[in-house]
Amino acid sequence: MAEKPRILSIKEVNRYIRMKMEQDELLSDVWLRGEISNFTHHSSGHMYFTLKDSDSRLKCVMFASHNSRLPFRPKEGAKVMARGNVSVFERDGNYQFYVMAMQPDGIGSLYLAYEQLKEKLAAEGLFSQERKRSLPSYPKAIGVITSPTGAAVRDILTTLQRRYPLAAVTIYPVLVQGAGAAPSIVKAIEDMNSLGECDVLIVGRGGGSLEELWAFNEEAVARAIVASLIPVISAVGHETDYTIADFAADLRAATPTAAAELAVPHIQELRQQGERLASRLTAALSSTLRENRERLVRAQRSPFFVHPRKYLLEQAQRVDRLEEQLHRSMELSLERKASLMEKLQSRFLTQHPGEKAAHASKQLSDIERRIKLAASGLLKERGMRLNGAVRQLDALSPLKVMSRGYGLVYGEKQRLVKSVQDISEGEQIQVKLADGELECRVLSLKGDQR
Repeated sequence: MAEKPRILSIKEVNRYIRMKMEQDELLSDVWLRGEISNFTHHSSGHMYFTLKDSDSRLKCVMFASHNSRLPFRPKEGAKVMARGNVSVFERDGNYQFYVMAMQPDGIGSLYLAYEQLKEKLAAEGLFSQERKRSLPSYPKAIGVITSPTGAAVRDILTTLQRRYPLAAVTIYPVLVQGAGAAPSIVKAIEDMNSLGECDVLIVGRGGGSLEELWAFNEEAVARAIVASLIPVISAVGHETDYTIADFAADLRAATPTAAAELAVPHIQELRQQGERLASRLTAALSSTLRENRERLVRAQRSPFFVHPRKYLLEQAQRVDRLEEQLHRSMELSLERKASLMEKLQSRFLTQHPGEKAAHASKQLSDIERRIKLAASGLLKERGMRLNGAVRQLDALSPLKVMSRGYGLVYGEKQRLVKSVQDISEGEQIQVKLADGELECRVLSLKGDQR
């Protein structure tokens, strides 16, 4: 008897193929080179795209946890190198490339990454001129962050020693190219800020290709420069080389030598400036002394010093005139005050509290009398109206009518009988008279023949 064939579900087949692929050493960690197409950056943060070359294409996915660390922004048509593993998406049965890392492929893609980061940081305001600080005019200590063996450090030290030997120089050796260069530069900037011994920092290196200068295009380096509490001069490459660090720094120098020249003044120029200031100060003091001497001579020749008694007598006359004016002014003021006092006294008498109280008492008596008259008339009128209403109510009262021999007839359930049609023979009725009630029975009914 033939063995019954094993029947698998679609899910079991897809899972089996996935496990086979994930166990394959080549497919579990592979680099691919291709061009991005059908790129979608989902709202969840995941990226979905296709990698293609001239002969074939492969669906790819890069989850948010991996693409958040990308140094550039992938887009349609970009050439990249991607690292990841090939597996099967069990639900659809499609195999796809799960990307864990990705980098631009070639110099064109590096320039694209450079432009994208530059645009991003500029939008955040990191390159804003308002944020940048001026350098100290006379720095006491200068920090140099660069390679200790390159030509750049020699040019910087030579220039600083020639121009301003008064400043102390601290060299912090770092890597300036390669994978560990950017973290090395970031740590140096942070350490120099922690020490707080320098007044200005020079960060840079000599010229090179875009790949060699790439450490100074890293986002971490730019943010470290912006966060520095010490002003930073960027000195990367030659005059035509521009890096992200140049835009982030407080000042950009075309070369390392130019950075040293911008960091310190020239001591010879300071000496010349000091000599010019000393000369100007001497001339100003001489001019001031000459002017003061001339003023003194003019003062000695003035009539005040030649005939001082004459000026004293004139001042005495002036004092006498001022005294007379003061007496007249006081007399006029007293007269005005006396007149004002008389007017106020007259007004006070008319406003005396006793007079006002007597007048108010008289007004109150008049008002009381008028109120009593009005109340008496109103009560009389309302009494007459009440008596008329009582008489009218008494005339209309049913009891008044019943006292003249009339009565009210009620049937069952206290129903008022208004017609012979409201009752029937033999029905028990109740007759209410003015002085009591009668319980009766209807023996016969006789209607009005009219």
